Amino acid sequence: MITSLPLSPYRPPAAEALETLYIDDHIIIASKPSGLLSVPGRGPEKAFCAVSILSRRHGEVFTVHRLDMDTSGIMVFARTKPAQSRLARAFQDRRIEKTYLAFVHGQPDPKQGKIDLAIATFSKQRPLRHIDENGRPAITHYETLETRPNHALLQLKPETGRSHQLRLHLKAIGTPIVGDKFYGPDDSAPHLLLHAATLEFNHPATNERVQFTAPQPSYFEIPSETGGNTGCCSP
Repeated sequence: MITSLPLSPYRPPAAEALETLYIDDHIIIASKPSGLLSVPGRGPEKAFCAVSILSRRHGEVFTVHRLDMDTSGIMVFARTKPAQSRLARAFQDRRIEKTYLAFVHGQPDPKQGKIDLAIATFSKQRPLRHIDENGRPAITHYETLETRPNHALLQLKPETGRSHQLRLHLKAIGTPIVGDKFYGPDDSAPHLLLHAATLEFNHPATNERVQFTAPQPSYFEIPSETGGNTGCCSP
């Protein structure tokens, strides 16, 4: 029997929280806040999303990839169909490099490494996924940037882009992401502390290699070991 997890009402941040970082005739680079859908969800109440905001600002835009609603950070959108096709192919062929920051419970051992665990796309409890040797291949490289007694700040470089990949992989090695309401322990963090920091790819029109960075948002805060919150250190 397939069931669905009870989800909180969709209360996205204001449109102004989505920052346009770069725009030309072919692409838009934006920084998405946590709590905002990348694309429209099911039902009219979930039509408000990154795509709808950017379309109102800049005219028609085309989706290339997605970030989970709770994940903040950098996204690329296409302004033409040819640009969309070239970027989508680059994602499919793993020619786009992505870097994330995650603040996690515990500390990974070893401090850096490669997580190679397949992920099943089907779950009896939507929208969850799970590690399954018969699932689709999924690879994540991680490096510890900073440690605290009970937490660590990690840099993540996924080779693949499976749904919930980073959440599942970090949970699998014993370091779930702080604020992860799907796979992490119950904690009081108001946001998932996972941030898409950089994107590097060949520009779809010029073929020039370009890199863009989304500034770490102010709400990307890490719990202190004595209670309360403290601003997260930059890597």
